[in-house]
Amino acid sequence: MFAEEAFGGGWFHGSHTGALERCDGGAPESDHARVRMDLSEMLKLCPNSGSVDLRGVPVLADLFGIGGAVGSEFIGKIEGTEGDTGLHLGRREVRTEWPRWDTLAHQQSWDGWLKQAHQGGMSLVVVSLVSNQFLCKVLPYQNLKRPCDEMADVEVQLQMARDFDARTDWAEIALSPAHARSIISSGKLAMVLSIETSNLFGNKDWRSELDRFYALGVRTLQPVHQLDNRFGGAALHNPLFHAAQFLENCHIDFDCGTTTKDFTLGFDVARDAAGNCRNTKGLTADGKALVQAMMAKGMLIDLAHMGEKGVQDSIALAQANSYYPLYVSHGHFREVMNPKLADDEKTTPAWVVRALRQTGGIFGLRTAHDETRTYTKSGVANNCHGSTRSLAQAYEFGRQGLKMPMAFGADLNGFIQQTRPRFGSHGACSATFQAEADEQARQQVLSGPGRLGTDFDEYGLAHVGLLPDLLKDLGRVGAQTEGLANSAELYIRMWERANGPRTGMADAASDIDTSGVAPYEDKSVREARYPTVCGIAYAPDTKVLNEGCRFDAECISDQCTSVLCSTFDGRCVCNDDGDCGASAYCQDEIPANPGDNDCVPKKADWASCSRDGQCLSGECGGCADTVGWCYTPNSKAYGQSCKSDNECTTGRCGADCYLNPTGTCLCDSDSHCASSQYCGWGTNSGKCQDKKSRGAACAYDRECLSNKCRWSFTCA
Repeated sequence: MFAEEAFGGGWFHGSHTGALERCDGGAPESDHARVRMDLSEMLKLCPNSGSVDLRGVPVLADLFGIGGAVGSEFIGKIEGTEGDTGLHLGRREVRTEWPRWDTLAHQQSWDGWLKQAHQGGMSLVVVSLVSNQFLCKVLPYQNLKRPCDEMADVEVQLQMARDFDARTDWAEIALSPAHARSIISSGKLAMVLSIETSNLFGNKDWRSELDRFYALGVRTLQPVHQLDNRFGGAALHNPLFHAAQFLENCHIDFDCGTTTKDFTLGFDVARDAAGNCRNTKGLTADGKALVQAMMAKGMLIDLAHMGEKGVQDSIALAQANSYYPLYVSHGHFREVMNPKLADDEKTTPAWVVRALRQTGGIFGLRTAHDETRTYTKSGVANNCHGSTRSLAQAYEFGRQGLKMPMAFGADLNGFIQQTRPRFGSHGACSATFQAEADEQARQQVLSGPGRLGTDFDEYGLAHVGLLPDLLKDLGRVGAQTEGLANSAELYIRMWERANGPRTGMADAASDIDTSGVAPYEDKSVREARYPTVCGIAYAPDTKVLNEGCRFDAECISDQCTSVLCSTFDGRCVCNDDGDCGASAYCQDEIPANPGDNDCVPKKADWASCSRDGQCLSGECGGCADTVGWCYTPNSKAYGQSCKSDNECTTGRCGADCYLNPTGTCLCDSDSHCASSQYCGWGTNSGKCQDKKSRGAACAYDRECLSNKCRWSFTCA
């Protein structure tokens, strides 16, 4: 929540409190969202780097040398998004352009949104005090509020948390499970403070520091975060942190490769019995002592970033302490994730889940943007990658197969993307490739379930206030979410178990079943099924009017404004009136007009027109009945204003194309006049005249009240 002060205060835009403000879009001298222009001097810290060609390491190519300027642009760019790092001029406006599901550099835990989540049903939240020294050191010097020091950042955030507690009447820092229950029963949000940083406690005596932070309200922490530290080894995942570890120890390990296929930067690695490349460092002596000291205080031990060797060591300590509870605050279930993510050591395998259940722990399921494999027992169609449909596969695998108590492990403001939307143009269903994403996004519209009617529909899990919407949509697509709705209670029960007494294993966990996970089909195989234009795969008839497109065939209207081979992206426009619905027409009469092939509202009567389809009435007439005005046939009675003969019920209008463009409806026979009138002729042509009395001059019988005109041309 307070991560605006992480990384020396030099990365995030937006405060956790007060008014949220428009940002400058990451201008070159911006105070957020970019790394330094040139980071090449950092590589000089490792003189042995010359022994291997580091130009082939993508993370180094993206960030170091002149790539620093380029790297800022691409840190947040993944499938389906342009990100909000570097120059992000299209992401400046709060609430409409930021935040959204792919936010990396803008506040997602503003207190107004936290209150929104609480009002939507959230009763307990773990708030991490977080930082990373490497991410601080790569930022522009002028953006930093203080020297790069992880624990200094944690101290600032801790004070912010305590200040927030003091001034807020709807949220309170929980200091014990009983206190948490009391806070919740009074209608408030219970906040549990954690520490999530690699250089935990710095170089100070960790025992006294643990005591001090406990006294200040911290009740859980991660002994290990992104990098190896004096307490243990970190789980390998993002190559960005391989580079960070390399800059600390200049180590290049050729035993197996995770940074590239040939080597690993920074970490001491080896292949395990299953052939996976893993960190060899477990808990150190200090690490084991730290875990034991946390147990003595009844603190909750978070294994979220710990390497597998350290996890094994922690499990052994928990078992030796009557199965003291261990938990993962935010993680992925390995067996149900796509292969690329499942290869990461940070994902959680079933054997760890079994141990967590045995200790009475809980699992924070990452509200991620990633593609999952299909869990065939979920009952939820896996047809919108990265959305609640993907999350449902992982959740139902955890619920039905692993039978693991779960909560949301959102990790908001955690330098990661969140659950994608199912609708809209902001990266819906796009964890894979565009053709499949387009087809799946169209399926959501056609087969539902429909929209919630909130920002979640198009922005996904943009901020903490939308967690209740995530829960609701997860249920709407078919997941059984009662356990998630009760996750605060599950967390408190774990905390109560930590404070003992315990008599042994909480759950034998002998009923884990990892079957039902469908084989993964590679993206390249799936993409090959789609038709192509210029060698680019696309999904036919998936884009509606005004949606972005590359080719005509992507549009339901078969008309896209892009040029051949998608030299630049366009948008779907109309091809004919049939694309525009009953109340609009396809504007195609001015080829050079920027509005050409746009649907525009049909015109009312008397608006100028060139064809019938432009008119609400379906009729365009006037001079020569070709170019003129819209009109409704037979809609005007005698004496009403008109422009066209066909507009009049009498079939005759007094308008003239040249001198008198507007006239009145005229009579064309006596039947158009009252019973005591006749339709005049000569100078009175078309005008209803009163019939004449006896003796009046007449020419025809119909002019007389008696209906008889004598041979002397007078009415009888």
